[in-house]
Amino acid sequence: MAVKVKICGVTRIADALVAAEAGAAAVGLNFYPPSPRCVTVEMARDIVSVLPPSVCPVGVFVNESRQRVSEIADAVGLRGLQFHGEESPADCEGWGLKVIKAVRVRDRESIGDLASYPVDFILLDAYLEGRPGGTGHRFAWELAAACESSRLILAGGLTPENVAEAVRAVRPAGVDVASGVESEPGIKDAGRMRRFIANAHTA
Repeated sequence: MAVKVKICGVTRIADALVAAEAGAAAVGLNFYPPSPRCVTVEMARDIVSVLPPSVCPVGVFVNESRQRVSEIADAVGLRGLQFHGEESPADCEGWGLKVIKAVRVRDRESIGDLASYPVDFILLDAYLEGRPGGTGHRFAWELAAACESSRLILAGGLTPENVAEAVRAVRPAGVDVASGVESEPGIKDAGRMRRFIANAHTA
């Protein structure tokens, strides 16, 4: 079965439509204010309204309150939540939606407790001081072996040029990309999105 692709940090309806048409399984909508890819509830709702049922809208949150996450999820129509901060296993429980816990990989010790998270997927991203995600950096892919492949989403420094290699090396359930398919932060490049998804699917 082909690896699933999530295009993260979508800020425009046109980019969401290209991602969907090209075969993305999910799009990420960022609600972390310091991020250049942050969207308002209104922007996110407009993007979700054009997505086909085959594409899962995922809200990306960093150390946000449970009440605020619930409010945004309901208002936007999210079907998935991605926690990209220092959320505990308990913070990730009881949502009634698909849940992704992002973990920034610094070394083997930094991913030692993945099994304690009661979530659908673990997203492994590169560690960069002071940057929760979207850094364009990659980590040592061999460390991904710490996570069972059936719930692993590989992220961090993926591009149309290296995603096929990454999929063959790691065999994750999914891959996630933000900066690797952009012309500038938050602005996706249609050609790069299409090539990324095609290359991931044919690996």
